[in-house]
Order: sequence, then structure tokens, then C-alpha cells
Amino acid sequence: MTEDMMRLGREKRFLVLLGLICLALIGGALYMQIVLGEAPCPLCILQRYALLFIAIFAFIGAAMPTRRSLTVFEGLVVLSAIGGIVAAGRHVYILANPAVSCGLDVLQPIVDGLPLAAVFPLGFQVDGFCSTAYPPVFGLSLAQWALLAFVLTSVLVPLGIYRNRK
Repeated sequence: MTEDMMRLGREKRFLVLLGLICLALIGGALYMQIVLGEAPCPLCILQRYALLFIAIFAFIGAAMPTRRSLTVFEGLVVLSAIGGIVAAGRHVYILANPAVSCGLDVLQPIVDGLPLAAVFPLGFQVDGFCSTAYPPVFGLSLAQWALLAFVLTSVLVPLGIYRNRK
């Protein structure tokens, strides 16, 4: 096996791991919603969509046979992470400034109108407010953890491409 193929394999294994982490984060969010009673707001749901898109694109990318097709899906992973940064960043801002609303009246029908809200309402339907502060996990709010995960994804995926392609 050539070193180039080994590097590509390492890149694909990273994508599989990233996809599994994203699915685990969605599972954790569902646990907090169902077991702990923490109702998801519109921005929470948008962050779940971003995680789901990252996972899907990461898994598809890992299955791609060529470097070019792998790079396309890695680009889609990064774009999904940027979308997550926007949603999580806005959520962090709202939690820091409780007088600001996430626009539940505006965002709820849009988010609830997305396809997964009809297919899997428990996981993708709005049920709460963005300004509701739940207990922190290891000192950070869920929105802060999500923001960190999205930023790391948007930095580590291109870094992996650079590292494995030089």
C-alpha cells in the first residue's frame, strides 16, 4: 500500500469518526430532551440539522473512491459546520443576552416546516425558547459546546485535507 493511499485511508477514517461523533451528539440532545425535559428551541433544531448534514456528508465522503469526490464531500462537511456555527453562535449570543429573542414566532413555522419535523417530530420539532438557560455541562451551555464542535469541525477537516494531501 502506498503512502498516498494510507493518507487517504486516514482521512476517510477521520470522516467516519466525525460522523459517529455527530450522531452521538444528536443522541445526547435527544436524551436531554426526552429524559431531562429540556425542550429544543428553533436554533437547537437547526444545530441538529447541521450535525445530521455533517454526519451524512462525512459518511458519504468516506465511501468515495477518488480524492476529488472525497474533497467535494469534505467541502460539504465544512459548509454544514459553518451553518452550525451561525446557529450555535446566535444561540450563545441569545443566552448571554436573555432580553434578545431567537424569534420563535418567526423561526418556529420555518423549522417545523422542514421535512424531518414531519417525519421525526420528537427530534426535529420546536418545543422551547432559545433564551431558556439549562444547567451547564462541564461549565459550558449546550450552545457553547455545539459552537465549539462546529468550529473544530470547520478547522480540522481542512487541516486534515492539507496534512494528508501535501
